[in-house]
Parts: sequence; structure tokens; C-alpha cells
Amino acid sequence: MLRSHTCGQLRPDNLGEVVSLCGWVDRVRDHKGVIFIDLRDRWGRTQVVAGPDSPAGVLAAARAVRPEWVIRVQGTVGMRPEGTANPKLATGGIEVGCTVLEVLNEAVTPVFQPGAADLPGEEVRLAHRWLDLRRSAMQENLFLRSRMVKIMRDHFDSLGFIDVETPVLGRSTPEGARDYLVPSRLDHGSFFALPQSPQLYKQLLMMAGFDRYVQVARCFRDEDLRADRQPEFTQLDVEMSFVEADDVMGVIEGLVQRTAREVLGLDVTLPLPRLSWDEAMERFGHDAPDLRYGLEIVDLTSIAGESDFRVFRAAVEAGGRVRGIRVPGVAERFSRKDLDNLTALAMEGGAKGLVWLKVEAGGAWAGPVAKNLVGPVGDALREKLAVEPGDLVLIVADSFDVTCKSLHMLRKRLGAELKLYDPDAMHFSWVVDFPMFAHDAESGGWASMHHPFTAPRPADLDLLESDPAACRAVAYDLVINGSEAGGGTIRIHDGATQEKVFKLLGISPELARERFGFLLDALRSGAPPHGGIALGIDRWVMLFAKLDSIRDVIAFPKTQKASDMMTGAPGTVDTKQLVELGIRVVVPPKPEAVAAGEKKEAK
Repeated sequence: MLRSHTCGQLRPDNLGEVVSLCGWVDRVRDHKGVIFIDLRDRWGRTQVVAGPDSPAGVLAAARAVRPEWVIRVQGTVGMRPEGTANPKLATGGIEVGCTVLEVLNEAVTPVFQPGAADLPGEEVRLAHRWLDLRRSAMQENLFLRSRMVKIMRDHFDSLGFIDVETPVLGRSTPEGARDYLVPSRLDHGSFFALPQSPQLYKQLLMMAGFDRYVQVARCFRDEDLRADRQPEFTQLDVEMSFVEADDVMGVIEGLVQRTAREVLGLDVTLPLPRLSWDEAMERFGHDAPDLRYGLEIVDLTSIAGESDFRVFRAAVEAGGRVRGIRVPGVAERFSRKDLDNLTALAMEGGAKGLVWLKVEAGGAWAGPVAKNLVGPVGDALREKLAVEPGDLVLIVADSFDVTCKSLHMLRKRLGAELKLYDPDAMHFSWVVDFPMFAHDAESGGWASMHHPFTAPRPADLDLLESDPAACRAVAYDLVINGSEAGGGTIRIHDGATQEKVFKLLGISPELARERFGFLLDALRSGAPPHGGIALGIDRWVMLFAKLDSIRDVIAFPKTQKASDMMTGAPGTVDTKQLVELGIRVVVPPKPEAVAAGEKKEAK
């Protein structure tokens, strides 16, 4: 081998040994004719020294190297002179006196120095990802990811799960997001779909009798992106037979406890707290609430309906809600400009405006609408909100959905800005009993809250036909610090119920047979009760690493426009390939061109 040790391995115990090291030049310093080279690899850094006493040519070679050159050095391990040790480095007590320096590869001046304190913007770093991945922080993120995946594999192996790979080329099925399609060269006009999840395959594995399945699965969804979402992502996919929701959740709680202990040294008490979906939406306005701090939402609808304030009364009369949050002791910290910014944020959530009130020293309301809240109504609001002098109150009057979204956004902003929680804290919880269906704005019908194969609660089975809106699913989401870190359900395991659900979702018997005939046949061939969960590995690592973006825990991520800045993907392909696939590309007109055409036609 070219090296005897890594750049993070040598210690004072190696004093006097002749060693060989390979790596990248991190930094070169010329100190009064003595050249110091910080040599770096994935294991760490070692200081290499060349001076006037070095063998012929070594000093000149050391003086010639530049950052990011790849070199091999040979020399003797010595102690650093007194007062020059670096306690921040594991190798900081030693140095290697260079006797041989071999340049394995020169490097052009890099776009940025991986070891520099000041880094360029993310676009530059993504375009030169190989440089970005040389940074110790990025490497630590990926080492953490590798370690966490191993913990997950070990956990499920110890519980008797079998790791099964499922196909990447499958059939397009409705699972909530757009599919990435792959054209078939042998069957023109037909397409494979990259899996949004291995959902159907893992259910079929249960029907095949494998009982406990696990897979680190690649998944693909063509949807709008954000900081914690990617078009291709990795999930830990789990399925179990002869189980109820508590069994699946118990297995995952064991994984949470083990991972938190081994990675963070944190003891997590089990069972994890649980909230129903209804409770989460009422108290926090979101189905993945951050429970590290309070600022709970208080319903004020019954009181507001008795108010003379027109905005409140109009919302109540329209069947909406009036809800607010109390922010203790911060009234004097918020200027009018600050409150205007909070109002703008509430409006981003769909609200028409934001009512803000401050509580004065004597307990009286202060604010633009304070005059409308005198007498019994004002007293009732004070009591309901449990306010004290110096408090700030923020109220939204609108539909339930709008009050949820806008107050959740306010709560999230205030929790961070007011530092209401320890950023290093980890809080794990479950949200359960989701609605089975949600209204589909496009079709006017029903859409699955999770996916079409989710089982209704046994007590709600009759509601599939009489009142779908009231039907609850056997569904459960794992929440970490206000982020959905995993979601699962108990599945439908009988064909009759599955056909009822398909019908509610507007999937005709003919279409169901065409797309899911294999599943319906399997359900009628002896399907066990089964259920499972999928955990977002990218998001787990991001949260455990206390990062804000999953792009920092993925080796080669896409941008928020689903493009690869490094390779230039997606890109064009040769016409010959398109002809072989039977595809003709039709480029739609740009939106501005369409708008201009419509304007011209109107004239």
C-alpha cells in the first residue's frame, strides 16, 4: 500500500516510527525557511515538516506544493516543539519529519478552499460538490448518516426482519405525488414509473408470508421541493404481519430510543407521547407540532361571536373560527413594525389580517381593536387566554384551515425568534387517528390522507358509506422537533373494503382491476392483517445533526428546481434515443407567451 497510516491515526505512541501518509494538501506555511504542510484525508490531519536538514530536493518539493494537491510523504514521527502542540487535533501533539515527498497529482487552483472559513453560496458548492464533500463538516454528516443506517439495520436484524429489495421499475399508481416516468423501448407508448415508495410490494411480501420486512429504499416523487424535501430520497421501509398499530409503533420507539442513546447519548423515555390528529390541529394548528415549547392555540369562537367587532362576528357567522395564541411577557419587545411583519406572515398563511393585542399594567387591552373588546367580552377573552400584564395576544378569524396554517406559521416564527426552546433538544412524539380522507379541490371528491391502502378504524368501517368525512384511519406519524420523520398505517387486508375505498376515491372497478388487479387477487388469496411505516432517513440524519437542510446530509443532492448543478441533469438526449423510444418532444410555450397571446386575443 502507498501508506502505512491515515492522517488521523498517529499519536505520541508512534514516536520514532518511519511512516508513509497520503492525502490532500490542506495548507502550506513557510516559517523562516521551514515548510509546514497540513496533510488531510477523511480520517484527519497531520502536520508534515520539511526544512534545511531534510534530504536533497525535499524542501524544494515541499515549497512547490499547493492546496488540494494529492501527495505521498514518508518520514519519521516526532513530537511537536514545546508550546506548538494543537489540542484541537487528535494528531496535534506530533509531526512527521519529511524524508520523501511524492506528488501523486497536481490540482488547479480550486474554486474555493474546502478548509476555508468563508465559503461561497450553496449554488457554487453544489456545482463543485466534490470540493464541498472534502470539507470536514460534510464528511462528518455522511459518516453520521452511515452510522445511523447501520444502527437501523442492526435494530431490525435483531428483531427478525428480512431485508428484501423491491423493483425500481414499476407501474404508475396514484400515491399522492407525480411519478417519474421511464419510457419503454420495447413497448412504445408504455412507461415504467420510479417508485414513490415500495408500498404495494411490501404488502405483497406480507401476503407471501415473509412476516417482517425491512429495506433501505430509494424513492422518487416529482413534486415541488423545499429545504427538507428532494425528488429522490431514501426511506427505511418497514412492514409487519399479524400486528396492530401499537406493535408497529413499539418497534419504532425501540429504534428511537436506541438511536438517540448511541448517537446523542440521550435517554428517551418510552412510550413516546401521543396526540390525536384533532388534538394536534386544535392545540398547535399542524399535524407535526413542535412540542419543545408552548404557545398553544386557544379557541375564542364562542366569545368572539358575542363581540361587537365586525371581523370576529363575520367569521363566526360564516361558519369559521376565531383562535389566538398568548405570547407571555413580550409586549414591550414588539414594535409596530414587528407586528406588521407578523401580520404579513399570517397573511402568507391565508389570513385576511391579524388582530394583535397587548395587555397593559392594569390588565386593560391595548391595540387597534381594544375599544371593541370592553366589558364582558374583553373580560371573557382575558380569562380564556389566561393573560397577564406584558403579554402579547395574536388572533386570527377565518376558516379552520386558515387559522391553523397562519397561527402555526406565527407559532413557529415566534418559537425560534424568542428562543423558547433549546436548539439542541430532541423531542419525539406520535400523531395518531388521522382522517381517512381529505377533500380533493380539483375533482371535488375524496382523496386519501395517506394512501389508498390505509385501513379505517374498525369502529369507523360503516362510515365509509354513510359519512366518509368522519371516518378515521389507523394511521400514525412520528414527529421529531416539529418535523414529520416517518408515517405509517395499518393496511386494508380484505378485498371488499379495498374496493369500497377505491370507489370513494373515484377509482372505477375497471380502473382498479387494470392498475391493482394483482393486489385485489392477492387480498383474496389469504392476506394476513398487516401494517408498517416508512421513516425518512435523510430527515432523521438532518434532525440528529441539528441541520436545516437535507441537502447537507445527501452526497449528491438536487436543487429546489430538481436539477443537479454538478452534472447538469436533467439534460437533453440524442434524437436517435428518442426515436428508439417512440418519443417526440413537444416544448410547451412559456407562461409569459401564453399570457401575451391571451391578451392579444382579448383585444
